[in-house]
Amino acid sequence: MAETVLSFVLDQISTLLREEGRLLGRLRQEVQFIRDELGHMRAFLREAEAKEEDAQPRLQEWIKQVREAAYDTEDILDEFVARFARHRATGFYGSVRRVFSSIKNLRARHRVANEIQSIKSRIKSISEGHQRYQSEYGIPAQASNSLSVVNNTTWRHSRDDALLVEEAKLVGIDQPKKHLISQLLEGDDYQLKVVSVVGMGGLGKTTLVKKVHEDPEVRRHFPVRAWVTVSQTCDFQDLLKDLIRQLHEGKKPVPQSIESMATTELKKFVKDYLQQAGRYAIVFDDVWDVEFWNTIKFVLPESSHGNCVMLTTRKADVASASCTESLGYIHRMEPLSFEDSWILFCNKIFKGNSCPGHLMDVAKVILGKCEGLPLAILAISGLLALKDVNRTEKWEMVRRSLRGELEGTGKLDRVKKILSLSYSDLPWHLKTCLLYTSIYPEDYEIGCERLINLWIAERFVEWREGMRIEDVAWDYLSELVNRSLIQVTRVYYEGIPQKCRIHDLLREVILLKSREQNMVTVTTGQPMMWPSEKVRRLVVQNSSSNNTQQRPSYCFDHLRSFVTVGSKNPLLSRMLLSKVSRSSKLLKILDLSRQNIEEEMPKEIFNLFHLKHINLWGTRVERVPKAIGKLQYLEYLNLGNTGVRKLPMEILKLQKLRCLRVYQQVDPSDDDYGFHGFKAPSNMGGLLALETLQFIDASSGSTIIKEIGKLTQLRKLYITKLRTEDGKEVCSSLANYTSLRELSVASIGEGDDHEIIDLNHHHPSLCSSSSFLQSLHMLILQGRLEKMPQWVAHLHSLVRIDLDWSRLRSEEDPLESLQHLPNLGEISFCGSYQGEGLCFKAAGFLKLKQLQLKRMEGLRWMRVEEGALPRLQKVFLEQLPLLEELPMGIQHLSQLQRLSLYEMSSQLREKLLENQKEESEDYTRIAHIPEILIGYYTDDRKWREHQLWEKKKKKKT
Repeated sequence: MAETVLSFVLDQISTLLREEGRLLGRLRQEVQFIRDELGHMRAFLREAEAKEEDAQPRLQEWIKQVREAAYDTEDILDEFVARFARHRATGFYGSVRRVFSSIKNLRARHRVANEIQSIKSRIKSISEGHQRYQSEYGIPAQASNSLSVVNNTTWRHSRDDALLVEEAKLVGIDQPKKHLISQLLEGDDYQLKVVSVVGMGGLGKTTLVKKVHEDPEVRRHFPVRAWVTVSQTCDFQDLLKDLIRQLHEGKKPVPQSIESMATTELKKFVKDYLQQAGRYAIVFDDVWDVEFWNTIKFVLPESSHGNCVMLTTRKADVASASCTESLGYIHRMEPLSFEDSWILFCNKIFKGNSCPGHLMDVAKVILGKCEGLPLAILAISGLLALKDVNRTEKWEMVRRSLRGELEGTGKLDRVKKILSLSYSDLPWHLKTCLLYTSIYPEDYEIGCERLINLWIAERFVEWREGMRIEDVAWDYLSELVNRSLIQVTRVYYEGIPQKCRIHDLLREVILLKSREQNMVTVTTGQPMMWPSEKVRRLVVQNSSSNNTQQRPSYCFDHLRSFVTVGSKNPLLSRMLLSKVSRSSKLLKILDLSRQNIEEEMPKEIFNLFHLKHINLWGTRVERVPKAIGKLQYLEYLNLGNTGVRKLPMEILKLQKLRCLRVYQQVDPSDDDYGFHGFKAPSNMGGLLALETLQFIDASSGSTIIKEIGKLTQLRKLYITKLRTEDGKEVCSSLANYTSLRELSVASIGEGDDHEIIDLNHHHPSLCSSSSFLQSLHMLILQGRLEKMPQWVAHLHSLVRIDLDWSRLRSEEDPLESLQHLPNLGEISFCGSYQGEGLCFKAAGFLKLKQLQLKRMEGLRWMRVEEGALPRLQKVFLEQLPLLEELPMGIQHLSQLQRLSLYEMSSQLREKLLENQKEESEDYTRIAHIPEILIGYYTDDRKWREHQLWEKKKKKKT
């Protein structure tokens, strides 16, 4: 999509003009001309690309020319900055160097000027084509934000098809249909009910709502009904007129006067009509933005009839907005289970008969690609229904060519168009971010933090006033999740996404669009056709073979990023890295996570002036050379899980460094024993841009603690090997932070042999609970505590606390300090308390959702008073050898979803395993918990997990 590329490059040119304008000198005017001309084309491109698939080859070629001109402009400007920006210097010797470099680079500046003039001429020529195609294809100069009429018509036909599906052919619809009908018919009759059905395209939202809307019981209950398809290209006046016609249908003639009414008059007409019409049910199908709901809601009177509105949408924010001010219910559409998917698949192909045995394996693989998406299942099964069931190779051919089928105009073209609609609705910056996920292989679980840091390094994330760039990037991810384009699979504390993935078929659409604009080039080291276009982003995926005879003949002169994802081929990665380092002067990203790299960082890296992002997590690197100081544009350095223990003084030259991670687990098999950190240079406080510092070794004393206190922009601070006598200095440094969200402090020692962490010091700022660490969301203290720091009880923003090896005495009950924290959602205690019992008091821990207690050898009993822990969902009890009874009052925890008991006392384990009768006291106390897991080692040290709840369900059956 050239419009996406163009928008991205325009943003980069604007940034260059703002930040590096002086460097350009006389060339500034030429660059401004290029920016303006590309800007004029962008509006036209948005409409032209909507028609690209149906356009003549000339228009397609023109679109490609625009994209390449935009890319080449970016290359030239980056080369310019790389050549001239590095020669800034001050003082006498700096002046001499500037004079010398200006003479030396005179020819280079002349060459850059010629290249910019060449680009300018190309863009003038392309601009003439812009004028010509504008009139030839009837595309307006000023594009709207909507899709073309062609795509909208296709979409409406697809929705009409969904409305005609026979209920007998549907699978997995009975339960959600009954549930939605009960939501409509039950409850308060004096308030407007709003039911929003939300989910990704193709899940069957329209089909489900139509069956609910047409149900005989619903029809009797709501005599006045209407169905309005909204879609992306909604004309509000036409929509209101359509609604009026439906409301009058079969009752009385539609007033002719509505044709000449203005929008305000139409809205009043609809509202007056509905107020007199009786009980109504109206469906707004395919709502794309909150603004539509904010406009239409004023047309819908509540009256006293128990009226109802239903919406279908792909966006979670639309669903939330529509249900906020009314009696609302949000139904999130889930994919079909494999069983229901199989029934639908076989019904379509084999007319209800079973699948032949020789097709079983390939059929399951193909069905797995659909991931429970009804639209995809129907489309793919329709394609397979035309194949000879006696010829397995025909089905295998379909399995291998699914991407090609999506690319063509056959049975799967509709799937592609419907999935593409969500992509097309995105603003350009989110399109770029979504396309970037094509770097990940199929079924890959994507690390969210790694992804957003790559977005930042790629310059996909726009700066917003008053916001840190990382927060903007998280907003981008949230928006893609909100639009049902990315699925969160695992969350961190506070619900922050930790892992995510892309639906397989949506990923295929993303791959097609990424390939169209030469965004990412993927290699696995296997023989393949190498692209003739310039490689801008090279990704090594899932390469496990050591065969590197197939050497790719890439041109790396324009390469921006080199990333490995799941690659296990060190020879291929090393060969490519060597070539990239020699020829890629524009490289910004080097992400070699988990690669088998030598003990010292490759020397070639330090000649890459533009490098902003280095990720060597999980490699064998042990030393960082002094040459690191050359990378003055570096913003992100991840040496996590490596052998690096010390950083050179030259690290202080990296004044743009935003994130620094250097650590290794003490015991890779057990998180409880903490991390080794790194020894920092004595002037560490000079890195004023740092926002993440993880983990810094404080064993050298108070000097380094004072330096940390100068890093006032920190949001994440992880300290290890703190000495007891430096606790006061730590408190003094912590008082300087206004934005710190995560704090981890570990004292010297290992396991339960840590020194005391003494953080009970009354620095003046600690006296005011309204200021000290009030932005802190996560606190980890690893080491002995004589008593809980007094300021912990005032951390009103705290969401998670971990206490490891604290060894608090029985008179220092840690629950006392924490029970009234208003936002505390997670607690993890490991070796934290030496008392015999813990009591969760009534009205305490009102927002706690997860509790973990581990390695507390003296703990004999637990009590939960009624009214305590009202929102607790998960409890993990591990290695508590003296705890012989389940927590007293566990029956009060009505929201508890999971109870996990790992390596508990043999008495408690045997009691639970043997005493599973429904009439037993233990059973009645825990019968409400959906999942109970008992994990333990057998006599031969083999690990065993026992699903107590599953066994009970089978016995009951």
